[in-house]
Amino acid sequence: MSWITLLWSMDAALCFTLAGIYLLVWCKQRQGWVYLLFSCSAAAAGIIAEFELMSMHAQTAAQYGALVRWAHLPLWMLLVSIVWFGHLYLRAGRLWLAWSVSGLRTLALFLNFLFTPNLNFREITTLRHLSWWGGETVSAPVGVPNPWTLVGQLSILLLLIFFVDATITVWRRGERRRALVVGASTICFLTLALGQSALVIWGIVESPFFISFPYLGIIAAMGYELSYDFLRAAKLAQQFEASEAALRESEAHVNLVTNAANLGLWLWNIRDDELWVTAKWRKLFGFAESEPLKFGRLLQVVHPEDRERIQQLVQHMLEHGGGEYESEYRITRPDGSTRWIAGYGGVESDERGKPAFARGVSRDITKRKIAEEELRESEVRFRTVADAAPVMIWMSGPDKLCIFFNKGWLDFTGRTMEQELGNGWAEGVHADDLERCLDVYETSFSARQPFTMEYRLRRNDGEYRWVLDSGTPRFAEDCAFLGYIGSCIDITARKQAELENQLQNMELARVGRVTLMGELAASLAHEVNNPIGAIVTNANAGQRLIAAGKINTEELKELLADIVADGHRAREVIQGVRNMVRKTEPSRSVIRINDTIDNLLRIVRADALGRQVTIAAEVDSDAGRVMADRVQLLQVLINLALNAFEAMSANRPDARRLVITGGRNGNGEIVVSLRDSGPGFPGAIGEQLFEPFFSTKAEGTGMGLAIARSIVEAHGGKLWGENCDDGGACFTFRLPEAKEDKSGAP
Repeated sequence: MSWITLLWSMDAALCFTLAGIYLLVWCKQRQGWVYLLFSCSAAAAGIIAEFELMSMHAQTAAQYGALVRWAHLPLWMLLVSIVWFGHLYLRAGRLWLAWSVSGLRTLALFLNFLFTPNLNFREITTLRHLSWWGGETVSAPVGVPNPWTLVGQLSILLLLIFFVDATITVWRRGERRRALVVGASTICFLTLALGQSALVIWGIVESPFFISFPYLGIIAAMGYELSYDFLRAAKLAQQFEASEAALRESEAHVNLVTNAANLGLWLWNIRDDELWVTAKWRKLFGFAESEPLKFGRLLQVVHPEDRERIQQLVQHMLEHGGGEYESEYRITRPDGSTRWIAGYGGVESDERGKPAFARGVSRDITKRKIAEEELRESEVRFRTVADAAPVMIWMSGPDKLCIFFNKGWLDFTGRTMEQELGNGWAEGVHADDLERCLDVYETSFSARQPFTMEYRLRRNDGEYRWVLDSGTPRFAEDCAFLGYIGSCIDITARKQAELENQLQNMELARVGRVTLMGELAASLAHEVNNPIGAIVTNANAGQRLIAAGKINTEELKELLADIVADGHRAREVIQGVRNMVRKTEPSRSVIRINDTIDNLLRIVRADALGRQVTIAAEVDSDAGRVMADRVQLLQVLINLALNAFEAMSANRPDARRLVITGGRNGNGEIVVSLRDSGPGFPGAIGEQLFEPFFSTKAEGTGMGLAIARSIVEAHGGKLWGENCDDGGACFTFRLPEAKEDKSGAP
């Protein structure tokens, strides 16, 4: 016997064996139509293998055409059986696709016997004898394809689409093993069979038909899955028998536990419509111990307003099977009282995938439902009060998202509740205030602390209004964090009043600078006289040398250079005074602290000598740079230095010492301190020193330190004063260090 005859005979024998086995199974379980369909599919696949074997040994074109013609009959039987097997076994696939496949395949069978020699070929002109491995010779057709063969190929294509759709449904349903074994394998083997037959019919490849092996793969996959179901059912039966005794033994324990938890257990035999329930369940529903129960009897005690909903839920459970379900409904007990019941359960399917049992628990939740109703009533009362409040009220949950806005808020913004919920409210915050507003909100939220902030919020007419927003954390009785509740009021009028007051303060600060300059006039005069005196001296020296005829060109150049340098120095001093007195906008630039302190020392040097004050500068070689107005920063240092001079006026001349330090503090800031050796100031007036018009000097204006602090704070820094432990006072300010310029500019 040749290897081809042996291989194709084994294919047929395997198919016929599976067909016979599952035909016997169907005879014992007549309701299992999938077994009959599988038996028909397997038998048809075996017949196709026999036809293929005979066609490979055909000697004439007529004989080959007749074999192909009659092979369409088992092929029709195979494809129709496969599509309906897939529909019933997988419980998936569109019904119209199944009928379309069956109808097109039947039409193809009719056309096959209408045309000569068959549906595949209009004419088989000759047979090509191919030599295979082992010296075997097989026959392959050479002919003219029949265009109507597209009908048969279309039916297989629709069958592929049917199984793709069914496989996706089964996969999504969670039965992934069944989707892979039956669905995916069928798709692969059908594609292989369709491709091979099409290539032979249209003459693309020279080969006989051997579609029986792809169909054998489909039969093997289906048979494997059916056998797996058999073994699984047998195993479950053994497990059920083994656990039945244990179940009876533990039933008393289950009843004890469920009674303690106020739970009633139930088991519904769907096929026989019988309900098994525990004694606790009967007590919950008010049924007598001896009363037989069915689903219809249970529906009679369900409240009329909930009855239809429960029926629909049960119908959905039976149609879709699997999964767990829960519901809440009311029942009417025999005494006429109404109770709320929470039901939890799931459906179990039999080996055919049909609902067989449903089991679950029932619990009385009447107290919880009453509490929920009271909570809803409380929420309604809260909303009524909140909507009537003359302020804007908001609430957020523990996730930082807003869950409520009262009518006052919605009327103000002109937006709906849906637009404002979550983070929608932030759309109305002014762009310049949004980042700061969210930072305050999130920081306070994380710390569970109250907060107050001001920001501009867009009103319904498009105008931005200043609001004061105050938020307070909410906690439950068990201290669980619930979120925040807050209120907003319009403070635009107050903000506008503050802006008139700010302008007044700016004007007052300018006047204070003029007053301060009057106090500094003597010191500045000394500084101006120095370069002017040097100019006069150099000029007189030049005149004398010229008159004596003793001067040369180099000496004249040196004298003139000194005169020019002293002139520039005098101009810078005068220009600084003018800028401090003028009412001009500050011009900020990157300034080295070392240079500013050097300028201070140069300006106050004459006054320090006159007051017999020793000045020591302990400044880092690179104390850092700040972004500031040079004149304003110098004004702060001059004010602090002159205050120190006056504070030490009562000291002995040798005890008058001012120490100026400057450098970085490691936090990205520049710190400058001026420490004197005077008597210090009373500790109780530490903060009053910086208030406008407060002064400890009879002739003072009380504006110097106030102006100095306002300048420092305008530059993003802080100024403060404190008494030293070993005597004297120390005034310190810090400013943000300027970012290093990567462009290479000075």
